[in-house]
Amino acid sequence: MSYNTIVFEEENGIATITINRPKSMNALNTEVFHELTPLLEKIALNEDIRVLIITGAGEKAFVAGADISELAELNALQGKYFVKTGHDCMAKLQELPIPVIAAVNGFALGGGLELALACDFIYASENAKFGLPEITLGLIPGFGGTQRLARIIGKNIAKEMIFTGKTISAEEALKLGFVNKVLPQASLLEETNKTAKSIAQKGKVALNAAKHAVNKGGEVDLTTGCSIEIDAFGLCMASEDAQEGTAAFLEKRKPDFKGNLKG
Repeated sequence: MSYNTIVFEEENGIATITINRPKSMNALNTEVFHELTPLLEKIALNEDIRVLIITGAGEKAFVAGADISELAELNALQGKYFVKTGHDCMAKLQELPIPVIAAVNGFALGGGLELALACDFIYASENAKFGLPEITLGLIPGFGGTQRLARIIGKNIAKEMIFTGKTISAEEALKLGFVNKVLPQASLLEETNKTAKSIAQKGKVALNAAKHAVNKGGEVDLTTGCSIEIDAFGLCMASEDAQEGTAAFLEKRKPDFKGNLKG
């Protein structure tokens, strides 16, 4: 299937989505969400895809934010619908049953940072810049930025970024803990793919269970979170991958995981 605003590629269990609006610095508009959301739904159902990478076209921007030219034309009701559309897309991304890596290759501002935060972790190029500058437009982050950023770096630091609208470097983002690794621009996708290949070799059931336990456990108290982990562990034990993994360990060989989420 062809798309106007994104590029989709798949090879050896690793899918890559590139936000492809370079003339607009890959800004998010309604068309992007209308193409991206159903694609994420298809990926969720595709047992052959084990890891997803999201990046932006070109060398300047991952996603420079929401498309202000579209936003400026909206009334209050239309604006609420627009951000709800974005929220629904971010939720689909966060709840995807496979690991998702954001390869941030430039500016990740506003909706761009929010898109990256909805992924499981972030690799950034040395020239990447991060920020939630909506306050400078008389607005607030509208695609989950007030919620996801605070949960990762803490309320006070998140408030400072949101209240000032300041932009920070990739190294600063690394120190704050919402970027995992900073890489040269030329090797960003290569290194991201190396990590994706390593993850893709693991059992899909276990990866899904681990993601679920971390995400859901982080939203509840410790006792409830441990109960979530117990149930997730039990699910793993019911999979053929657990049988394969333990057998491979005892037989001193590399495991060949073939389990899927359909049972």
